[in-house]
Amino acid sequence: MEEEKLGKLLNELAKRTTEPVRPGLAEDIKQRIPPRLVPHKGGMDTINIIVDLRISRLAAAAAIIITMILLANFHGIYKDNKLLARYLLGGADKSDILTGKTQYEHLVSQGKDVVFYGDSIDPEDSNAVLIQWRLSNGKYRVIFCDLREREVTAEELIKLQAQMLQKKSK
Repeated sequence: MEEEKLGKLLNELAKRTTEPVRPGLAEDIKQRIPPRLVPHKGGMDTINIIVDLRISRLAAAAAIIITMILLANFHGIYKDNKLLARYLLGGADKSDILTGKTQYEHLVSQGKDVVFYGDSIDPEDSNAVLIQWRLSNGKYRVIFCDLREREVTAEELIKLQAQMLQKKSK
């Protein structure tokens, strides 16, 4: 019984709080729109509105940092896909060797003892060692012809170099 009474009261309240839109309201609103707003291409009944969004410095910094992280991840995915495509389509090209030469010069400028094989390797052999240098832990960092990087032991490096010599002698 009380629920029905409550329902009737709520319906009555809804009827009393709504009122029809007064005639001429649309024209009054149009008159208050600044003249610098240009009519929309869709017709005279629509207008372009530019929203002035204001956010705090902290929110802006967070948005910038998140965007940078996403772009860095996208770049990593792009680089991985580029290597995969290069692997599937076959071998490295001369630009990879030029990129390797740039890396070599950068490492030399840092004072590292680096060996560059770019002038004596086959660019089509993706397993050919392009650059090598010794690390502080006794292992070697190797950059292959397709710009993959790997840390190897001295024995693994000797095997890689032997493979390069065998392929060159054929």
